[in-house]
Amino acid sequence: MPDDGTGALPLLRHVILNDKKSATYKLGLLRSVSRAADGAAGMAHYGDVTVSVPLGLVALNWIRLYKPLVDAGLPQQPGANATRLGFVKAGWDGLRDTPAFDLKAGRSFRGDAARSLHQAIRDAVNTLVSMPIQHMTFPGSDRPILKVDKQRAGRPPNDILIDRDYLARFGELRVPLHLWRSLARHDTWIEPALVGEWTALMERWAQKQNRTLDRLAVENAMRWSDPTRDVEFAREISRQLLDEGRLHCVWTGARLTGGQLDIDHCMPWAAWPCDDLWNLMPANRHINQNQKRALLPSAEALEEARDRICTWWETGYVARVPDRFFAEARASLPVSEPDFDDLFDGLQARRRTLRSDHRIDEWTPARVGAL
Repeated sequence: MPDDGTGALPLLRHVILNDKKSATYKLGLLRSVSRAADGAAGMAHYGDVTVSVPLGLVALNWIRLYKPLVDAGLPQQPGANATRLGFVKAGWDGLRDTPAFDLKAGRSFRGDAARSLHQAIRDAVNTLVSMPIQHMTFPGSDRPILKVDKQRAGRPPNDILIDRDYLARFGELRVPLHLWRSLARHDTWIEPALVGEWTALMERWAQKQNRTLDRLAVENAMRWSDPTRDVEFAREISRQLLDEGRLHCVWTGARLTGGQLDIDHCMPWAAWPCDDLWNLMPANRHINQNQKRALLPSAEALEEARDRICTWWETGYVARVPDRFFAEARASLPVSEPDFDDLFDGLQARRRTLRSDHRIDEWTPARVGAL
């Protein structure tokens, strides 16, 4: 029978609950990989027994996870101050005013910010390779679960676009295929287990330091830094095309007016919070709010809307912010080439994954179902 992702659950239970921990680093590593499996599957390369992801992506997720914890001064080792962790160096300090949710594919950094980001990722990579990747082993052995091919990333650039090519400059991390499938399919249960054990460790170490942690502060710091539900950029582009008389609802094909315009998350936000540009589309407000709502578009609905979606991608995003659009799409969708046919096939694949893994109800416009 095909592996449904449950084969690695005993291994995950061992790492999360039973494995010896002198820091939160093993949990941080596992959660960083889990976040890659959930939100950046497009960066993964599948082999026969392992999945390879850019080491820089894991380090970027690591920074994104630890940034609010360090800012809050929460203990990540017994007896150690959070600001004295080995990866918190000059590059980290340069990102102090950068929101954690800006550390994602498609974002651009220039000048001092680019150099700080590069140095922070390099420091995180060094910590990951020398500590949790080496010491997170199979039960009863000293054999590491994850394997790494580290590379020299070179000098800090003056301009960075966070995409797969850049993140792969730091090397590759190879994850056992059954573990990757578990993280991708069962993150709804794995994430709370990681957060719960991580929180318990911090509270235990805080007690040894004669500190009492504020539970709300801990919960806020442990929350993954998903962006707020912001569609303003897509809405502004839609208004520009609307003024030119070139804006249509992706689901009905009807020309939109200002009073009808709504921005739809094609893959529903309630099921999978994703504000990547490829996922934000103009739609008739009545259709979006009263029919599609938080439902997953059916394969038939997407296929019928293919030309309108691709036209929106091209005229709305590629004509204005091509680098960001393609970097986001190639990170979160399983695509190999930056062309619209491949991107649309990736969109359908993402739809199938959400449907099979999360069992989200589907929506098909009545006129499509009647064809």
